[in-house]
Amino acid sequence: MMIEKIVASAKSSWSSGEGPYHHIAISSRIRLARNLAGLPMPPFQNEDMGGAVLEKIRTAAEQIAVEEEAKLSFFRLSDLSPLDRLILIEKHLISKEHADGKAGRGLLINTAGSVSIMINEEDHLRIQALVPGLQLERAWELADRIDDLLEAQLEYAFHEDKGYLTACPTNVGTGLRASVMLHLPGLALTNQAPKIFSALGQLGLAVRGLYGEGTEATGHIYQISNQITLGQKEIEIIQNISTVTRQIIEKEEETRKIIIKEMPLQIKDRVGRAYGILKNAAVLSSQEALNLLSDLRLGIDQDIIQIGLGCIELNELMVASQPGFLQKFAGAPMEALERDAARARYFQEMLEKRG
Repeated sequence: MMIEKIVASAKSSWSSGEGPYHHIAISSRIRLARNLAGLPMPPFQNEDMGGAVLEKIRTAAEQIAVEEEAKLSFFRLSDLSPLDRLILIEKHLISKEHADGKAGRGLLINTAGSVSIMINEEDHLRIQALVPGLQLERAWELADRIDDLLEAQLEYAFHEDKGYLTACPTNVGTGLRASVMLHLPGLALTNQAPKIFSALGQLGLAVRGLYGEGTEATGHIYQISNQITLGQKEIEIIQNISTVTRQIIEKEEETRKIIIKEMPLQIKDRVGRAYGILKNAAVLSSQEALNLLSDLRLGIDQDIIQIGLGCIELNELMVASQPGFLQKFAGAPMEALERDAARARYFQEMLEKRG
């Protein structure tokens, strides 16, 4: 079963450590919100209506498998275990809201995990394309191709003046959300991040944590996305975020050079302590592990420490140390302290292999 392969591995299409600026830009995502014409949107549908939408979309997906990336496997969320749904969140393939397994909710996903489509989340369709590095244009091309193939089979709710109609007014228009996941320890450690993020808000951009809206930026990882979908063309939104993101990356790179030059001992000590704790701790919470992993990632990127780990391994460690994966690896549910102990053992084993 394809879903088992996805939830059994920490690898993802977006975690491959490739693409422009991959040392800072972990991944790029395009999400398109779409609804079917003449049918109540998810917040207003009953179970039968949700089931009807699910079947319509499932049938349409079976018709579009004309190329490898468009070969989408279908799953009902209610048929997946809570643990598997948690892992899908940890891999950024579904949202926390979608994971409750409410009747009528489904998932379409390709083998690579570069395309995932949430069915009956806030909208009938949430089409996502995920790629590594700063590659919003590439993600857009992928999402747009899948969207066109589906629209050839389904009638979307569309208004000539307003554009695509969505459950939330902030998504009306293009229905497009573009986001980039960034690792910004330099800006965070020098307290420049709040000022920069405040300026982004004035540009119509939002800054969120590792798992999007309502989450904290643990491990100095932030997601930057557009807030406005109406009145701009898709390519304008994408180019705007790409331009701003490159400026942030340049500022992060400049800041890293400064702190390495002006605070070499402090940064070396910080990196060394992170490595020492990760390699020797008996218990590690997920938040502590992500923060330490952030320091280690900085040290590896700046050649402060050489332990045979690159971006791909660091990205996989970030995912594999999350609660869902730890329990999947263990083959049984675990209490919080058990997970913290298992997480510590996992890091010890991984780092021991690297010497």
